[in-house]
Amino acid sequence: MADKFDEATQKELATFLEQEQAQARVHSSIHQFTSMCWDKCITGTPSTSFSRNEVNCISNCVERFLDTSLFMVKKIEEQRQQLNS
Repeated sequence: MADKFDEATQKELATFLEQEQAQARVHSSIHQFTSMCWDKCITGTPSTSFSRNEVNCISNCVERFLDTSLFMVKKIEEQRQQLNS
């Protein structure tokens, strides 16, 4: 099917697919850390608000997850640059 498109259209489609896949990975990561942090931090039955401990736990959990994710992305990018050098 891709053979029916010219090179510019094929590149545009490839770029679109890459962007959609990246967006799907972001959504998956958000779902993953939301679920993980909820299970770890919400200890009681949810009511109209969270306890102070739950709020602090969720905040710390999300921050650590993001810190770790950024660290991993940087390491992968460094490795990719070393391979391309």
